[in-house]
Amino acid sequence: MEIAPPADEFFMKQALREAQLAYDADEVPVGCVVVYNGVIIARAHNYTERLNDVTAHAEMQAITAAANHIGGKYLNQCTLYVTLEPCLMCAGALAWSQVKRLVFGAYDARKGFSTLDAKVLHPKTEVLGGIMEAESATMLQSFFREKRKNG
Repeated sequence: MEIAPPADEFFMKQALREAQLAYDADEVPVGCVVVYNGVIIARAHNYTERLNDVTAHAEMQAITAAANHIGGKYLNQCTLYVTLEPCLMCAGALAWSQVKRLVFGAYDARKGFSTLDAKVLHPKTEVLGGIMEAESATMLQSFFREKRKNG
């Protein structure tokens, strides 16, 4: 795990708040914020259950909201913070958006993009993983433990 600048921890806490909203809505608790010039321009969390849409991941929602906010499809001056390592689909969308930085919390050993040998993200995208990893992982583990218990 790398040492995060204080701003990265601040914005990851905001992503964790989004993840809590997902948890409370019985969605997989993944939250995301997009930051441009030190300001949050998009907030999102998983909507796959409510929208009945397997593509409605937090990152996909946040990319769309951020692009609408800046009036363009490229997020090459933005940092995306997400509580769980993006899957291949979301990493592909991040590549197309040319996001400047990706900061994520928990690693996803099963479906995270880093488990693949392929270079998925845009070559200029800076990646920082494991920021507030314990908090992100604990929320996910709690959610799935509760699901198994009530399942």
